[in-house]
Amino acid sequence: MTITFITGANKGLGRETARRLIEHGHTLLLGARNREQGEETAAALGARYVPIDVTDDASVAAAAADVAEHEGRIDVLINNAGVHGPLGDPSDLTAADALTVLDVNVIGVVRTTTAFLPLLRRSADPVIVNVSSGMGSLALTHDPTRPESHVLAPLYTSSKAALTMLTTQYAKALKDVRVNAADPGYTATDFNAHSGFQTVTEGTDAIVALATEEPGAGTGRFVSRHGEMAWS
Repeated sequence: MTITFITGANKGLGRETARRLIEHGHTLLLGARNREQGEETAAALGARYVPIDVTDDASVAAAAADVAEHEGRIDVLINNAGVHGPLGDPSDLTAADALTVLDVNVIGVVRTTTAFLPLLRRSADPVIVNVSSGMGSLALTHDPTRPESHVLAPLYTSSKAALTMLTTQYAKALKDVRVNAADPGYTATDFNAHSGFQTVTEGTDAIVALATEEPGAGTGRFVSRHGEMAWS
């Protein structure tokens, strides 16, 4: 039995990932900040809701303690929770804007990973999937043929560039855990007012693939639904 914990799983990519992994036979722990939405989604999918706010140390610690008490371990951690922050001209960005985005998209991943590592290390095949984005790629955001180059999201793109680098560092250091990043691609969700050209199922292909690989699969990779991507 594979036990998977997903942050930000009450809607969008997180919810669809949860749904698909349950179909794969995973025992799904659905992490979300909003209790009402989290409980409703968990009940609809057949998951267990675990409250977690990745920006709050005490909340993350409580979530890990809850899982330790009830399941005793996890096999897969999917760091999915994210915010996009202000879009467009960065002239009026504030430090508070930056801290808000980084606190979820980068620091939240650090908080959650640190808290859940002891539970992952009780698994025979521990896996971390960080939901990053091609929006954090220097190459893609400078390629005029790519949709990533036509969006101005200064804090989101910066945070995802940081997350992909963070992923490589964890992968190098954690020899006993597979750590990879997924690029969902431009997917129609609430996150972008449903402007993406991919379905939410297509957007979760890379996440689900990384979460369901056989033991011994590679670490330190950046993967889209079309295959492995360069770290650039």
